[in-house]
Amino acid sequence: MTRTTESAALRHVHLHCRVTGSPADPPLLVLHGFPEAGFVWDDMLDRFAARHRCLAPDLRGFGQSPAPPDVDAYGARYLVADIVGLIEALGRPVRALVAHDWGGAVAWSVAALRPDLVERLVIVNSPHPATFLRALQSDPAQQAASAYMNFLCRNDAEILLAQNDYARMWPFFTNMGAADRDRPGGGWLTDAMRDRYRAVWDAGLRGGCNYYRASPLRPPTGADDRVMRVVLPDEAVTVRVPTTVVWAAGDVALLPCLLDGLERWVPDLRVVRVPDATHWILHEQPDLVAAEIERSLSR
Repeated sequence: MTRTTESAALRHVHLHCRVTGSPADPPLLVLHGFPEAGFVWDDMLDRFAARHRCLAPDLRGFGQSPAPPDVDAYGARYLVADIVGLIEALGRPVRALVAHDWGGAVAWSVAALRPDLVERLVIVNSPHPATFLRALQSDPAQQAASAYMNFLCRNDAEILLAQNDYARMWPFFTNMGAADRDRPGGGWLTDAMRDRYRAVWDAGLRGGCNYYRASPLRPPTGADDRVMRVVLPDEAVTVRVPTTVVWAAGDVALLPCLLDGLERWVPDLRVVRVPDATHWILHEQPDLVAAEIERSLSR
């Protein structure tokens, strides 16, 4: 499958995009999370290229897209504006917006604020902002599971993460069995895949860490309890487009409690729970993820 790269010129930033398919076909937009880049969607881009114009941008601060140094440049309004600008540049709504992790955080907001640009939404292990806020404010288990976020907010986080061949980065994957060939879905973190991640991280980790620094949604501490004062109005976070949530139950960072009560903010909701997968389900079970995207497209 022929895959090209393009740079989408937006008001705030030029997003580097991996692209497959014909411009004449309906667009499919896929968004990655931390600590990744658009390349993690290559398999999906190839699978759907026969019928869709598929785009996988490196989000602001990641990979080959520009990484503004200031934390304020990673506020939600800028991240949403990047994706809104990209869709508007396509000249029509996306047939589906598909997103994982931090890409999902952006996608939830795009779908809520600009439903005219998104025909359907597919979320892969990324919590809705309202359920995430609730858990960070009141659920000790999720607060503990998200404690790593406070480390990523440290001023020296990107320096520490890069030391000793990214020794603190690999556990994000290996702690969930990514290198364990005896585990179902494990063993995907091969030497070749490690090289692909190194190439992304070599471009810099400050942008990725700035996502955490800019967001008030992280576990409260004695030094920073801003999350306890955050209020999200329902009208700002209610998603009214048809939505599929694919949720790997083995995600140790994002717990199943984040699905509780989700239908309050997502009335047209289908949840697919996957018991034998982790946060890295896109690598572990690509056939399942592709099938759920296809099922969403046929709704």
